[in-house]
Amino acid sequence: MPQEFLDLSPKRQMFVREYLVDLNGTQAAIRAGYSPNTAQEQASRLLSQDMVARAVAILTTQRQEKLEIDAEWVLKNLVEVSQRCLQKIPVMTFDPTAKSMVQATDEEGRDVWQFDSKGANQALQLIGKHIGMFSENINLNVKHSYEQLKDDELRATIQAEFERLGVKQVPHLKVING
Repeated sequence: MPQEFLDLSPKRQMFVREYLVDLNGTQAAIRAGYSPNTAQEQASRLLSQDMVARAVAILTTQRQEKLEIDAEWVLKNLVEVSQRCLQKIPVMTFDPTAKSMVQATDEEGRDVWQFDSKGANQALQLIGKHIGMFSENINLNVKHSYEQLKDDELRATIQAEFERLGVKQVPHLKVING
């Protein structure tokens, strides 16, 4: 164990161990013996302490190294999950006449297939976030003063700048003066 961990009190060591189980501070505090009534406050207090935060960070890094988990590993597995979720899988039903499983058909006699769209969407969303495809906030560096423009004129100017940059889907623009 790292010295940063060993320097903690036994109760704080237990909190760190329990926190690493599920990264839930409140539950870790309860499992470490803190009162359920104050567990949330205790977890917040403990996680803000430098010694505890360093111990958590060091043990987290050691675990990642031991398991050989890094961003590349996560991305490779997300791609695999996405690909598996997008595979067509035949929908099978039991045919009592044939006494076997057969592929289901729709009302028009076409074979029915399924895929895990929820799993695929979640994996693709995580990949997209990692590579920066989605942004809640977009900051534009403006070289000119636009203070004299009315809100509609400013909005049109910013929209034109997005189009010039090749942004196909322009986000909703909220003009904040000040």
